[in-house]
Amino acid sequence: MELPHARKFLEFCRAKKIRTFLLSTVHADHFKVQCRGNRFDTFLDKPYTDVWDKREKIHEILAENNLKPDETLFIGDMEHDIATAKHGGIHSCAVLTGYNTLEQLRGAKPDLIVEHLSELRGLLEKNDFHLKPLVGKIEETNPPLATVGGLIFNSKGEVLMLRTHKWSNKWGIPGGKIKWGETSEAALRREIKEETNLKVTDIQFVLVQDCIHSKEFYRDAHFVLLNYTCRVAGKANVKLNHEAQEFRWIKIADAKKLKLNKPTKILLEAVLKKPKRK
Repeated sequence: MELPHARKFLEFCRAKKIRTFLLSTVHADHFKVQCRGNRFDTFLDKPYTDVWDKREKIHEILAENNLKPDETLFIGDMEHDIATAKHGGIHSCAVLTGYNTLEQLRGAKPDLIVEHLSELRGLLEKNDFHLKPLVGKIEETNPPLATVGGLIFNSKGEVLMLRTHKWSNKWGIPGGKIKWGETSEAALRREIKEETNLKVTDIQFVLVQDCIHSKEFYRDAHFVLLNYTCRVAGKANVKLNHEAQEFRWIKIADAKKLKLNKPTKILLEAVLKKPKRK
């Protein structure tokens, strides 16, 4: 799991007096070496390392620490982590930070899927630390989210495509939620800067899309997508943050051949129908 999010989550659990345990195949000596730098061991009630059969160990951990299954959440980024939770009769949360794809994690049928541990922290706080509604359909209690997305052009007329596990490892464009009190264009500039380290200019609105219950997205959601085109301001030196795994500068005709998420397909078609940018 990503270290910054993991550390903040463990600090949060310690502050809220939530008991935390580690169940891992990692060798005990290797874990000690890791902890010299990240100090994760100081936040754990107890680490269980060198465990190759987690399904059997989970029952021992529950009994040894007097943990109630209905009040216990197992967090992992692999299919076998979800299987372990089910074997122990406890709640499960899959995190999109491991080697397993969204499709694989969905196939394991966890109670909840989050992008990272900071998202889980927010959900726990919002739900007053109760697990039952949390692992239910929490999205149904939330209103639609207004978001922005930008198709970025460079000086060669190529567009920037990003591949992200949030969209089933499909290709798309940078973007995200509009914050309270923020204009859509300001949100677009901020999201693009955060996700790609690029500054953009010549922002032009293209279309608005509804994205409701998309199976491509990692969780159930209702987005109102405001889509724009824009140009790179300065050098096109892309630096991705944790949200995307790969990027390409590519002609739109070639971008259409990629495995795209549906909203990006619709945007590209709309842009191709408009007069070409000069």
